[in-house]
Amino acid sequence: MLRILLPEDADRAVLLGRLEDRMGAIPVEIERSVRHVIDEVRARGDEAVRAFTLQWEKRELGDLEMSRTDWEREAQKTAPDVRQAIERARDRIARFHEQQRVSGYVLSEAGVELELKVTPLRRVALYVPGGTARYPSSVLMTAVPARVAGVGEIIMVTPGPSPETLYAAKVAGVDRVFPIGGAQAVAALAYGTRSVPRVDKIVGPGNAFVAEAKRQVFGMVDIDQVAGPSEILVIADESADAKLVAADLLSQAEHDVDAYAVLVTPSATLASQVAKEIEAQVHSLPRRAIAEKALFRHGIAVVVRSLDEAIAFADRYAPEHLELMVKDPKAAAARIGTAGAIFLGASTPEAAGDYLAGPNHVLPTGGTARYGSPLGVYDFIKRTSLIGYTKDALRRQATDIVRLANVEGLQAHGRAVAIRIAPAGGNG
Repeated sequence: MLRILLPEDADRAVLLGRLEDRMGAIPVEIERSVRHVIDEVRARGDEAVRAFTLQWEKRELGDLEMSRTDWEREAQKTAPDVRQAIERARDRIARFHEQQRVSGYVLSEAGVELELKVTPLRRVALYVPGGTARYPSSVLMTAVPARVAGVGEIIMVTPGPSPETLYAAKVAGVDRVFPIGGAQAVAALAYGTRSVPRVDKIVGPGNAFVAEAKRQVFGMVDIDQVAGPSEILVIADESADAKLVAADLLSQAEHDVDAYAVLVTPSATLASQVAKEIEAQVHSLPRRAIAEKALFRHGIAVVVRSLDEAIAFADRYAPEHLELMVKDPKAAAARIGTAGAIFLGASTPEAAGDYLAGPNHVLPTGGTARYGSPLGVYDFIKRTSLIGYTKDALRRQATDIVRLANVEGLQAHGRAVAIRIAPAGGNG
């Protein structure tokens, strides 16, 4: 189930190249289908949202927005112990993200006043998977940083919201809930309908159709990322416990049949032990079929010659989740520059980061950790430049401004400066 690649394997380079380049093209049929949905929602609004929901989810929608009364009633069905867990998670996530608040600054020099103004977005939307899934953690990880940032209004869309999802929305500060999903929900948020308000940004995970819809509406609205399948890379040396490594690989494999579960180790013995542990543990998983298919497609143990080689591979791979099950995880982490989140040591499973640790679990996937970052408060603010000149300050800089304008062939730019500093009665 877990393929083991040894250093001498002939096809090793080809397989590793595929692992490193895993952001595949969107299938043409998905791209076309999503384009059709977006066009229909733009043209027919609520009617199209209802039609696509009936077609794909077999749900008939009345009002597209959930009333606060219904929301509160359903949320209260959440078990008391789960409510407490949700509230504790919210508090930890809030404490971590409060450190991300930023402010602008003012720079004054010789008659020129420059300011960077920081303001929160006015309205954002959270996409939260629903239906048979229950993801209150996704609500917390998207709503809490938006609320910390000071966003004016937070909208949540989710197909078939669960009580737990609705309770998380309530305690995290969501303002309105719409029980819609899919590409039609993304289109409605991007363009607005009679019932669904247009937003400034859409964040949160979804299936391939949701991801493609976010890609297509980017520009009309901002998005967090075009997310790919979930993934984990574990670097483990001979000190690692094979049972723990296997458990953590399975924790990602159960997400999705397209998930990636990768082990990189200098120990061929450990790789073999982990493969056996996976075979033993997978049988008791309720999502066994999903995990087995994911491991068959993207489960691999890469045996390397040294820990240095393992670290170099991880840095090229740029994983969403990176676990370091090595003797000195902090030293190894200091050498990694490209990972969404790094988990240090045997007592730090990736699952802790998914739920309660505090840092965000909305992370760059598919190698985009080379340039991407976890979702945070900084994703819900915008920056504006303010520029103010006195006449004397403009006069001192006029010559350079005009020279640069002339170099670019934009003489009207230069004239706009010269006319302001010309002597009274002059023609500029």
